[in-house]
Amino acid sequence: MTDKKKVVVKINGQDFIVVSTESEEYVLEIATYVDENIKDILEKNSKLSNTMASVLAAFNIADRYYKKYSELEALRENVTEPLNELEGLKEELEENKNKMELLKSECNSYKDELLQSKRELEQLNKKIKKYEQSLSINEEELGNNQKIISDLQNKLFENQVELVQVKKELEEALKMIDK
Repeated sequence: MTDKKKVVVKINGQDFIVVSTESEEYVLEIATYVDENIKDILEKNSKLSNTMASVLAAFNIADRYYKKYSELEALRENVTEPLNELEGLKEELEENKNKMELLKSECNSYKDELLQSKRELEQLNKKIKKYEQSLSINEEELGNNQKIISDLQNKLFENQVELVQVKKELEEALKMIDK
């Protein structure tokens, strides 16, 4: 429950007690405004009674209030559509932020996948390098083995030729012994 305050104000020379929830400064400011309006009307036409001046002041204040209220309503109508558009834009912005977060998350996931793929590629490249080194060593060994085989084949051929010659000589020697 709000606290109501009693404020004594003076309007057109008369004291009034105003009960309000507003601050004392605000109530005094409003009373001064009304008092100045009444005094202004009385200064312009001294033949008016206090009651008539009060009614005219009330009428003038009501006129200003009504005009300001009408302006305010027109402003509200003019502002309503942009405010609605703003709300729509805010919602769209929020949706786009959410989409952006999802895309960031997706991007981070792809980054992780890419890093994992790079690591796997590095491991595969290391294996390939080892296999290439192993292949190079095997090719060198194969070349050496082929050379050894070729040398052995040559020695075998030479030994076979020598064997044939020794057999011939043996046969000739046996023929000579038999004779």
